[in-house]
Amino acid sequence: MPSPRPDELLAALDPEQRQVAEALRGPVRVLAGAGTGKTRAITHRIAHGVATGVYAPTEVLAVTFTTRAAGEMRTRLRDLGAPGVQARTFHAAALRQLRYFWPGVHGTELPTLTESKLPMLALAVRRQRESVDQAGLRDLASEIEWAKVSNVRPEQYAAIAPGRGREVTNLDPATVARVFGAYEDVKRGQGRMDMEDVLLLAAALLAEDERVAAQVRRQYKFFTVDEFQDVSPLQSALLDLWLGGRDELCVVGDPAQTIYSFAGANAGYLRDFPSRYPATTAIDLVRNYRSTPEVVGAANTLLAGTPSKGVDLVAQRPAGPGIAYREYDDEVAEAEAVAAEILTLRDAGTPLSQIAVLFRINAQSEAFEDALAARGLAYVVRGAARFFDRAEVRQAITLLRGSARSGSGTGDLVADVRDTLAGMGWTEQPPTGRGTVRDKWESLHALVSQAETFRAARGAGSGPAEGDAGGAGGPADAGGPADLGDAGGAGDAAGESAPGPDLGAFVDDLDRRAAEQHAPVAEGVTLATLHTAKGLEWDAVFVCGAQDGSLPISFASTPAEVEEERRLLYVGMTRARRHLAVSWSLARNPGGRRTRRPSRFLDPLRPGGGSDREAGRGRGGRSGGKVRGRAAMCRTCGHPLASAAERKIGRCADCPATYDVELFEQLREWRRGRAAADQVPAYVVFTDATLEAIAEHRPGSESDLMRISGIGAAKIERYGTDVLAILG
Repeated sequence: MPSPRPDELLAALDPEQRQVAEALRGPVRVLAGAGTGKTRAITHRIAHGVATGVYAPTEVLAVTFTTRAAGEMRTRLRDLGAPGVQARTFHAAALRQLRYFWPGVHGTELPTLTESKLPMLALAVRRQRESVDQAGLRDLASEIEWAKVSNVRPEQYAAIAPGRGREVTNLDPATVARVFGAYEDVKRGQGRMDMEDVLLLAAALLAEDERVAAQVRRQYKFFTVDEFQDVSPLQSALLDLWLGGRDELCVVGDPAQTIYSFAGANAGYLRDFPSRYPATTAIDLVRNYRSTPEVVGAANTLLAGTPSKGVDLVAQRPAGPGIAYREYDDEVAEAEAVAAEILTLRDAGTPLSQIAVLFRINAQSEAFEDALAARGLAYVVRGAARFFDRAEVRQAITLLRGSARSGSGTGDLVADVRDTLAGMGWTEQPPTGRGTVRDKWESLHALVSQAETFRAARGAGSGPAEGDAGGAGGPADAGGPADLGDAGGAGDAAGESAPGPDLGAFVDDLDRRAAEQHAPVAEGVTLATLHTAKGLEWDAVFVCGAQDGSLPISFASTPAEVEEERRLLYVGMTRARRHLAVSWSLARNPGGRRTRRPSRFLDPLRPGGGSDREAGRGRGGRSGGKVRGRAAMCRTCGHPLASAAERKIGRCADCPATYDVELFEQLREWRRGRAAADQVPAYVVFTDATLEAIAEHRPGSESDLMRISGIGAAKIERYGTDVLAILG
């Protein structure tokens, strides 16, 4: 396919996107609101620069944060006539440079990149004579990642962490610092490096060796960084070293979608960009092509007058249904109602792959999985390992490649894929249980779905499909006029009379997708956390569990942390194209005390939203209903309880414990052993707050246990006998 002409590239853009595409030199900052076509704008900018001769393709480096986004960017650039441009994540670009330069500079092999910190971290913990469970190890790993991307060394951690509001449960800053230092010693001793070291070592190489820095700067003269609100101090330092004092840099982002501050992201680099580069060309993308005016209006209202305010979005789509705000008695009722509505949407013609249920934490998915399965509705849980890195996917592609080479198939692509994967246990119907069996089935079913999509695309003569099957995992950047080459494929168009694609062609397409981390998606409702939903979009979105204590989450204690929770809700709401429902439940379990209240963020959105607070409404009453009771009070001091955790145990966090401490420790010891046996984090069994409540109330039967917040039928079935035995 011939490359588009410069005028054709610009004709595909709206006025603001065109400004971006024409700003080819000097520093450029683009504030791109949700659904405004930022990827379209920056890929057309790069392609326009190449088409006009301003850029040599090999001198451009486009940087983003996920392999999926980098793969999508490469696909678009290829279709726009700029296939030679490098589009990589920060880590991939740094690792490529390390592998090239390290042996020559140091005369040794590059340290081995480790897939996980946990084994080395466990050894470091033992060397420090500490005892930390699996959940604690993960918390430590996350904290070490934050420290390293924030340029905080082990010897600095204890002094810096308290001022930054950093903490690791059950470990003081000095202990974390000692474990951090021991981890670094273990890692060096094993000749390994972690993902943060990739950036640190690359930055050190550029800073300390002028020849390396000069060669990199000769190679790359023009830089584009997407999702710039997520840049960490370490990534910013590496970018400065790549630039070497130059200002040929275009950054794109949305401060309203900053949701990774806890991991070191700093939106200040985006907000303050014009101050650092006074010659900046600043452009705002405000035309939202994704969502209806109703969704856009709610999103604007959510952030109005807050520190999180970004651009004011302007809807470009026709009007749609109103936003639904719904309250339920408990989480089971909420899940059942959402599943019933999904069934109605499906029967009305909305594909399941265009429907998503979003929640704050993974643990909230269980009720929705049960409710969907009970209605025979397929679903996919996002957030597991990268698709092409999964063991079952690698095995499946190997088997498919073997079948293609042997020529033993029937010639019917989909039938051959189904037959091959059936040997791995794939079936037409999903398994009834959850866990690894379900995960494996979803992976194999995604390959079957992709084979169907691939055959349909090739059979229609449009070349290999470039989008994700069904769109559930597709890029959230459909904004703007029709793009040039969006539907184009890499192969020749096949006429209707041409034979369908064979298994070999399908495997080749999977290999291309694996190289670009462009994963297929099985047909099914997407269940995902609000964090993993970022960058995606669906026709219908259900944001569930929107009650105080979950959103904002209970441990968001500072104003900045609470504000980040507001932005997380904004991200979730702006994933919806047409249908958006926001819901919350008054109790966790059926029959439980209905003490929850809708998220404070919904006050300006839902009808009569703020009146219950202003009128002193009791915690947990229905929207628009009567006051149902007084605020929960501390049984020790009598003051109102401020958080969900305090309400669970019935006292202020700093009041003396009224439970049997020895019994509590016995329960904790049992939990530690049970979690290890089940290979799950300890909090999945019971949280500390639930164990405190058990130790305080000393329930004598399963019915008594059920009265404790956080314990439902599933917990009783798994752990009730053990807990009652300890209490007895």
